[in-house]
Amino acid sequence: MSSSAPQHPRPAGGHRLWSVDEHLADVLGAVRPLEPIELQLLDAQGCVLVEDVTVPVALPPFDNSSMDGYAVRTADVQGASEEFPAVLTVVGDVAAGSGELPTVGPGEAARIMTGAPLPPGAEAVVPVEWTDGGTGGGAAAGMTPASAAPEQAGGEVRVHRAAEARAHVRARGSDVQAGDLALAAGTVLGPPQIALLAAIGRGTVRVRPRPRVVVLSTGSELVQPGEPLAAGTIYDSNSFALAAAARDAGAIAYRVGAVADDADTLRSTIEDQLIRADLLVTTGGVSVGAYDVVKEALSSIGSAGSTGPGAGDGDADVEVDATRIDFRKLAMQPGKPQGFGTIGPDHTPLLALPGNPVSSYVSFELFVRPAIRALMGLPESEVRRPSVRAVLKADKALGSPAGRRQFLRGAYDAESGTVSPVGGSGSHLIAALAHADSLMVVPEDVTSVEPGTELEVVLLG
Repeated sequence: MSSSAPQHPRPAGGHRLWSVDEHLADVLGAVRPLEPIELQLLDAQGCVLVEDVTVPVALPPFDNSSMDGYAVRTADVQGASEEFPAVLTVVGDVAAGSGELPTVGPGEAARIMTGAPLPPGAEAVVPVEWTDGGTGGGAAAGMTPASAAPEQAGGEVRVHRAAEARAHVRARGSDVQAGDLALAAGTVLGPPQIALLAAIGRGTVRVRPRPRVVVLSTGSELVQPGEPLAAGTIYDSNSFALAAAARDAGAIAYRVGAVADDADTLRSTIEDQLIRADLLVTTGGVSVGAYDVVKEALSSIGSAGSTGPGAGDGDADVEVDATRIDFRKLAMQPGKPQGFGTIGPDHTPLLALPGNPVSSYVSFELFVRPAIRALMGLPESEVRRPSVRAVLKADKALGSPAGRRQFLRGAYDAESGTVSPVGGSGSHLIAALAHADSLMVVPEDVTSVEPGTELEVVLLG
């Protein structure tokens, strides 16, 4: 389950900013859907079907009762009422799964349970509430269990209402007929689809597997939640956020957690994780600080590494196992520093995201989530988050840096068609992110957005 190596277009000039669209196209151009495999039904949940599935047998496979009651001939209950009930001889029980069935003749009935096959001779089912339940009294509320009163499979039953032909009978093939298309290739298998596959007898199905995404954050200042904080440390939220986001996108996520700012340690950790990764995501260490070790670590994954054309010109290109990892700057806020490439013998895609929590999450939504969805083999229409147009509802104008596409957290109101800002623009404001359900997109050529302006809104929920 590998992807082909990316072919990165080089920007003219080392300090030129990549656009959001250029970077996303670069990522999606390098990612190929995972190879199909045969999986057991429950293991296939969340996966994309790669073949049309046809129905081998009709569903339901036989006429069966939709009620607990009595299987009868319609002529025998014609005109029945509470004052003048039809009195029928009970010739036996028909339970779900019954093999040998009693034949219902004139003046006869058979007790029948929901899902049980309609016995020969019967034309309809009268619910038990329309009868005395065989007790000789008034209207029955239910049936006495067969184990507690086996004698009630015999005797007489009084029917208080008439029934038309096929009343309360589920016809053979009324759900699907043999030869019908059950599910088309490209279907994402959720619980209802898995139920249908099981109902038509499929024990396995051929799908593209859910991508295995390994998430790790970098930073010596990071502490795992639940542990005490020392001076100068903070809790690692990024690896939890991104692992959860990867699962939400449809992946199997492995959270490695925080790795200290040491290139050798990070390099060793990444190499260890390659065996279980279809996609690697790192967060932190991609800017220009003295302790931004992701670039340093990735320079020698699997080899001594060599500097590619353009190193030292503002974008860092690292040749690794005949592939290249690019560290670049994007014309966006938040999330300006980004890294992307493939590593290891299987050319595993790696996206290196910035370390600020909001920058990291926004970058995931814009670039990593589409990569995961592409690995799953989803159609292009389902790769990206949906977006809508909405009118800005705010107390004052929103500022945006010139030449940058800004993504602001928002609360979208579908009923009114409006969106309101949530929190400020700072890339560290996690609390605001937790209360947002959308991202407001301010184009690169706009520096101020007045209330009442229509904006593109990316829906996160």
